[in-house]
Amino acid sequence: MSEQAKRQARELLLREYRGVLSTQSKAMPGFPFGSVVPYCLDAQGWPLILISRIAQHTHNLKVDGKCSLLVAERGADDVQAVGRLTLLAEARMLDEAADIAAAAERYYRYFPESRGYHDAHDFDFWRLQPVRWRYIGGFGAIHWLDEVAQANPFAGDTELRMLEHMNSDHADAIAHYVALSGLPLTEPAQMVGIDREGFHLRIGQSLHWLAFPISCNTAGEVREALVRLARADAWPTEFETSA
Repeated sequence: MSEQAKRQARELLLREYRGVLSTQSKAMPGFPFGSVVPYCLDAQGWPLILISRIAQHTHNLKVDGKCSLLVAERGADDVQAVGRLTLLAEARMLDEAADIAAAAERYYRYFPESRGYHDAHDFDFWRLQPVRWRYIGGFGAIHWLDEVAQANPFAGDTELRMLEHMNSDHADAIAHYVALSGLPLTEPAQMVGIDREGFHLRIGQSLHWLAFPISCNTAGEVREALVRLARADAWPTEFETSA
């Protein structure tokens, strides 16, 4: 059950891209301070955020890095009957040039409208290092979890090559994934991230994560998964043994 809960919690973290960041109030000691932030996951599978130096939550984090990030399913009629995940974390501002460059490359793929914030508006990247997770998958499905995040084996050059190839040469396949999964057809989709368990598409300013039917541990397995999805008439629950 805990392994299933870990997977469900991780998928929720991947599917969503904004949450409520709660910090320890500097102005009102003893009170939590909540604010909405967008996030994506870094190479370790940890939430990466970009926040202003003048924001209240940034002032709070500089005094005490202990925080939480609450992520819940979008569009729920009954919020108590769907999944939500609270990450208890230690927030750390990135200060090494290589770390900042890697964070910027990844974050701006997901949120291109935020490009330029870092320099023009004094924004910094922060990483939320997990301490513990609280996952609720609906009524009675409540779990404390020590490990949810999963490192992305493709993060870096491998992922960039796969994304460039898909966006440049296989726009028709990406459009098929959109239609197959019932996502909005308002604008052409761009593939912006690939991980072991699925991939992210950006449509306008919205992000959507689609799961592979199986876990992919190599670039070759990712290619096989994407090819089979491009040929599918419905989103499969499991792969057949041959293409």
